[in-house]
Amino acid sequence: MQNFQSDATRASWVTELTTFLFGAALLIVLVFELPPEVFSPESKSFILAIGIIGAWRYSWWFVQAIRSVWYNRKVFPELRAQADAVGAVEKPDHLYVLCTSFRIEPEVSFAVYDALIRDAHAYGVPTTIFAAISDRSDVDVIEHVMAENGWPTNIEISYMFQKGDGKRSAMAEVLRAISRRLPSHRSLLVSMDGDIQIEPGTLEHSLSFFLANDELGALTTNNRAIVNGGDVTKEWYDLRYAQRHLVMSSMSISERLLVLTGRYSAFRAELATDPEFIELVENDHVEHWRFGNFKFLSGDDKSTWYWLMKNHWKMLYIPDVYVSGFEELPDRDRFFKSTIDLMRRWFGNMLRTSGRAISLGPRSMGMFTWWSLVDQRLSMWTTLIGPTVAILLTLFVRPSFIFAYALWIIFTRSIASTVLAMQRGRFSLLWVPLLYYNQIGGALLKTYVSFRFNRQKWSRQGISAGEPSDPKAARRQRRMGHLIHGVYAGTMVLVLAIAVGVLAPPDRTALAVLKDESGLLSSGEALDGDSYWIALTLADVPMDGHVQLPAGKMFLDATLPKELAKLEAIRAASMSGYDGNRTTTLLVDPAIAERLRDSRDRPLSDIGSMTCGQDDSCTLVTQERPITLTNMEVRLRSAEA
Repeated sequence: MQNFQSDATRASWVTELTTFLFGAALLIVLVFELPPEVFSPESKSFILAIGIIGAWRYSWWFVQAIRSVWYNRKVFPELRAQADAVGAVEKPDHLYVLCTSFRIEPEVSFAVYDALIRDAHAYGVPTTIFAAISDRSDVDVIEHVMAENGWPTNIEISYMFQKGDGKRSAMAEVLRAISRRLPSHRSLLVSMDGDIQIEPGTLEHSLSFFLANDELGALTTNNRAIVNGGDVTKEWYDLRYAQRHLVMSSMSISERLLVLTGRYSAFRAELATDPEFIELVENDHVEHWRFGNFKFLSGDDKSTWYWLMKNHWKMLYIPDVYVSGFEELPDRDRFFKSTIDLMRRWFGNMLRTSGRAISLGPRSMGMFTWWSLVDQRLSMWTTLIGPTVAILLTLFVRPSFIFAYALWIIFTRSIASTVLAMQRGRFSLLWVPLLYYNQIGGALLKTYVSFRFNRQKWSRQGISAGEPSDPKAARRQRRMGHLIHGVYAGTMVLVLAIAVGVLAPPDRTALAVLKDESGLLSSGEALDGDSYWIALTLADVPMDGHVQLPAGKMFLDATLPKELAKLEAIRAASMSGYDGNRTTTLLVDPAIAERLRDSRDRPLSDIGSMTCGQDDSCTLVTQERPITLTNMEVRLRSAEA
């Protein structure tokens, strides 16, 4: 265990200090260099980005946080007292332990089984440990552990060699072996991974909850990580466990969870040996309209959770009992690639199961649990709204928005990290950027996987599944996934671009111009000038608004009064030409020249042309209100000719 140190759970003080100095410098730059116009009243798009969207996302998160605090400080202490009282006088009839290992280092296996056997011996209940192993050397390690502990008389070891096709088949074989022993109603099963080390008293302090509540079907415990990796990797794992603790605690108030973690979970043995339970563990699958029928590779903890949820069994999270996992990224030197690979597998398991769980409806699990599952689906899109809006505003409105967004990220993630730290009992400055990475990277991965969740891969076993064996069919599935994903993502970007004003939807003026210039008007509808669409612009702006004309020549023909009369109201108060190198010229039909007047109230019909500037504006007289004209030349069409 030379690479897995007992204190390998947190970053060094040097890393923390470096992170603090970098964060402080960044914060100073953002605060003092942030342009003041970012927070101007006109920045409605920015307020939308950091206000409404933030409220949508964080209100639900804070509900979870408040429930978590309530559970840990009020609800769970009462449950703990009840469980301890019952556990002091009662014990289960028999304990079965299912421990699956696949190519685990001998040092790790020794530590895992040594802790398990010591705790089982101390618990004093007849215990059968089913070791689902992959190599003969595992037998030597376990027998060495038994010898070191004096071959406890209450513990029996049964070995089962895995087929190498994944964890599910190994679990199913063990569960069938347990079922043949006819476990009693008061027998319990612990399912754990071969790289999880339990602490002394874990069995006693977790299994007593079953004795205190006959409706409890399963439970899981708190987690720690013993990491073989750098400081960032250590804090990444601990942050995930801190987030897990918050959500698990919140869900326990509803006596339901969102997953029964495969690292360490306990079940009533009679439930875990139900033929339907075993069948779901071994052959869980889904029928999908695009992917067809495909079998799940990993995610056994989601299958067991779904079976209990479907059959209305209660679940519980035990926050004061810790198990420690020996964690190592698939590739220690490639943090982002390895974490993305892990999250892709985790999120795939979630998405493959959550849809059918949602279809069970709130009656079977309660409204809060049901909505939490729905929120998992929604959050992968709502999480991306903030950065998408920030990018759009930075690129197309004002580059300084990116600085304001960075300040918002530091502020909100610092608060969220502090809340997590208050419940986790420790804080790391690395959590602030890692939390943002988990949220945005996770959301991107969830949206990606949601259109391709048939594709499965288990890095440690080196196996994959889910796609058709025919290469052409697999390519068709992938292309369809790319297409649907592109449509969803493109629609989201388009809607956000319109919502924040980066892209304006076509109004009736633009449609009229397009219809005219595309030749869609019939010969009887053909317009001789621009009166039709200019009249529409005067009604399409807000009340007392302004109309900006493009550069070039435009013709106000004799139909202008008729077009203005069709409008419900003339909203515009002013109209200006193009303010640049090119000018705007308004050519006016002599029949309506009386309606155009210069700054001295002389009609165009008398003077033939006039220049409308900022200080000497002109006026277009309409039946409702005068329209002020600036930055343009106005001429009679006959004079132009």
